[in-house]
Amino acid sequence: MSIKNKLYKTIFFLLICFTVFASYPSLGDEMNLEENTLDIPNTIENALTLETSNNVTDEDLNLNSRSCVVIDRLSKKILYGKNENNKVKMASTTKIMTAIVVLENSSLNKTVEVSKKAAGTGGSRLGLKTGDKITICDLLYGLLLCSGNDAAVCLAESVAGSVPQFSDLMNAKAKELGLVNSHFESPHGLDSEGHYTTAYELAILSDYALKNPTFYNIVGTKNYTVTINGYSKNLSNTNELLGNLNGVYGIKTGFTNGANRCLVTACKRDKMDIICVVLGADTKNFRTKDSIKLIEYAFKTYEYFNIQDFVNKYLIDWQNNNSDFFMIEKGTSNNLLIKIDDSISQIPVIPVKKELISSMEASLTVNPYLIAPIQQNDELGILQISSQGIDIASFNVLASTDIQKNNLWNYMFDFFKNYPLQLENSIF
Repeated sequence: MSIKNKLYKTIFFLLICFTVFASYPSLGDEMNLEENTLDIPNTIENALTLETSNNVTDEDLNLNSRSCVVIDRLSKKILYGKNENNKVKMASTTKIMTAIVVLENSSLNKTVEVSKKAAGTGGSRLGLKTGDKITICDLLYGLLLCSGNDAAVCLAESVAGSVPQFSDLMNAKAKELGLVNSHFESPHGLDSEGHYTTAYELAILSDYALKNPTFYNIVGTKNYTVTINGYSKNLSNTNELLGNLNGVYGIKTGFTNGANRCLVTACKRDKMDIICVVLGADTKNFRTKDSIKLIEYAFKTYEYFNIQDFVNKYLIDWQNNNSDFFMIEKGTSNNLLIKIDDSISQIPVIPVKKELISSMEASLTVNPYLIAPIQQNDELGILQISSQGIDIASFNVLASTDIQKNNLWNYMFDFFKNYPLQLENSIF
């Protein structure tokens, strides 16, 4: 072989190696092996600094992530947000939607055969081969624990027949949940222009997903053994905070070159239950630290306040002190009682910054001059709750009693009822 031919072969080999090396990280999530060796205890200890003290302000968190949000699961209130409504790529956090669509449209015990397309899907993998037999349940563990892109495609094909048809189901579910700034083109989340969400909508989706018991159990599992073609395979959860940070019980990691490092975390301490989403962190270390900072900030800054008890007491006091407040034209009575809309009974407690609780106050805005008839649940005004000039909550004020309009019989009754008094006054 000539030197020239050897040179061409060497150059060709180097080009192939360079292409494979350059494309390798972009295939899917959790591909950076060096970052997967992250020292979690030290990372957690380093993150719990003065930045998460009781005196921390929103600006002191020094977050690396491009967008993030923390929501309270009970009230859906945003406790912290940074670019939370920006449309961004979300990598394998996509698989939260994938899992829900599968759980709502398939049987866990169903056994499926892996297609060539699914087996050939790149990036993070469960390790499926063409012709493998595996249950939907084990595929879901492979999807959510080790973030298998091959498992994602296999699930999509088993539920909808193809990836595009499954994506249609994902988008229909997004529409059902009111996710107006989210769009899905795949079940795995590899980068594509039309595949995006926002930190806030991903948090809302995650809250919905966690209400499914099977999903809840899977994302809270550290290690699991699946069976592929009768052979066992042990899986470990890629969520670095699960089992390492107090209260964390899920849910999903993600990485692509376009999305960078992503992490959705569910955490509960005492009665407070939150979801933290960080998207677009530069490294796994940053996404871990940002998540810890946000979680600690939320629990140290907020506590639940019983808004229902506060409002009920205010209304009783107001009603007792304003018994002659309403003047109802053409009404059979001026004795109108008020109440608050039903939303307050659905969410009786809300998270409030601890420093604001002691100065909570209410203000009622209603028109005292009304015209009959008035029906129960008619809107009369607004009750605003605030503290130190900061709006906390507001509720619609409703009529809790009916006030009928006077008719001819009412006028006649009043006339004859008062006639003796009128006659007596005229005589004397």
